[in-house]
Amino acid sequence: MSATESAKTSVDTNDSGMAAKDPGKRRRALLIVAGVFILAALLWFLLWFFVLSTRVKTDNAYVGGNQVAISAQVPGTVVAILADDTQHVDAGQVLVKLDGTDADTRLAQARSALAQAVRGVRQQTSSATGADAQVVAARLDLKKAEADLKRRLPLIAAQAESPEIVQHLRDGVAQARAAVNAAEAQAAAAHAAIEGTDVAQNPVVMQARANFRAAWVAAQRNAIYAPVSGYVAERSVQLGNSVQPGQQLMTVVPLHDLWIDANFKESQLRHIRIGQPATVVSDLYGGDAEYHGKVIGLGAGTGSVFSLLPAQNATGNWIKVVQRVPVRIALDNKELDKHPLRIGLSTDVTVDIRHDQGSVLANTPTQQPVAQTDVYDQMASKADAEADRIIRANLSHATAAN
Repeated sequence: MSATESAKTSVDTNDSGMAAKDPGKRRRALLIVAGVFILAALLWFLLWFFVLSTRVKTDNAYVGGNQVAISAQVPGTVVAILADDTQHVDAGQVLVKLDGTDADTRLAQARSALAQAVRGVRQQTSSATGADAQVVAARLDLKKAEADLKRRLPLIAAQAESPEIVQHLRDGVAQARAAVNAAEAQAAAAHAAIEGTDVAQNPVVMQARANFRAAWVAAQRNAIYAPVSGYVAERSVQLGNSVQPGQQLMTVVPLHDLWIDANFKESQLRHIRIGQPATVVSDLYGGDAEYHGKVIGLGAGTGSVFSLLPAQNATGNWIKVVQRVPVRIALDNKELDKHPLRIGLSTDVTVDIRHDQGSVLANTPTQQPVAQTDVYDQMASKADAEADRIIRANLSHATAAN
């Protein structure tokens, strides 16, 4: 090593030693490190205060919806299946048809019974009219008998008439009075079956009408209708199956009114309130679709309580497990129409908890039905219209005759 290199090495060694012993440089280095940690803590605090503390988030959330079970209401044999899995159906559309031979026979019998009941009440009305005429005739006979007796009484006083004839006249008056009483009783009995109502409202006709309505509805139930619009799933019915009332044939799932069941940890529920806005993201669209909803209710218990086999926590071997409570979130139907979801899909849910002054639980019962259909009301109204037609048809003959 040359003398120059040896001198340079000696100078570098001395400078390093001086730097290591310089307390100012060490202090500055520590301050820089401390500043970095303080800045990171400040950034974390600001992130928590302005972002993380204003929301709660979970990925344990799934799409929920109504699953309308389609079942038979009358026994029968399947002769046609008009909808299959994945197909869309409208409310009131026929899904399955059953053999209607027996039901049609009972309907024909009920139709004849209703017509016969109307004609029977018409006959009773005519009989009551005839009974009234007999009462009038009996009263006339009584009046005549009383007039004859009245004319003969002065003759008896003058001994111009035999007592036997007068006695016969008195007996004739008594018989005429008895005939009036009998006629009035028959008229009252005839009117008892029809008075107070017209033919259509007569109890006999009403009973026959109810039987016809039941037979008509039973015949219509051989065609199984969709109570709501939706998509068919879980079709299990096959041609030729002999089905019984209540047997499930398929399921219709309406994909319009869906909701989210977000299962938050119990530690996340402190600030969740009804009415808070929520944001939902589904992997179905790769995060491109974002749904906006609101909290409409919190579950009445944890999922473990309502499970098939609830946990028995009162045991010796117990481990604390954080529980989750389902929070229901309503979705915007317009967004669902634009980006349809499927029930059971997993989602990421974020609830904005900045406004936590609302209710935790619902305070009043809802005034709107959760689900409703008028398909069966239409069936009943058609049955009534057909019964009215039969009644009018059997009354028209009497009107024409009069």
